[in-house]
Amino acid sequence: MGVTKTEMFTAHQNKLATLLKAIAHPARIAILQHLIKANACICGDLVEELGLAQATISQHLRELKNVGLIQGTIEGTSVCYCIDPKTWKGYEKELAALFGSYKGGAGCC
Repeated sequence: MGVTKTEMFTAHQNKLATLLKAIAHPARIAILQHLIKANACICGDLVEELGLAQATISQHLRELKNVGLIQGTIEGTSVCYCIDPKTWKGYEKELAALFGSYKGGAGCC
């Protein structure tokens, strides 16, 4: 069987691409911004805040949780979400390294 396209790249490149894919939706950006602004666990008010259906919010939360940007805890009948600080810091360093690696040039195009 042939090599899949992701196997052509390093684990680091694949990890970073997965992160960027997970946050590449305006609803997910809005969710992250809301969690950051709240600076606490959020339990259920995202539907009211964003104006999206609960099922849609749940799908976006699942994607963010799958890459580790957020974590959830069950409290009674609801799940509360917040930023996962350790993972967030790691991704922050990786993105800073990527964007910081470009030093500019004499103009190429």
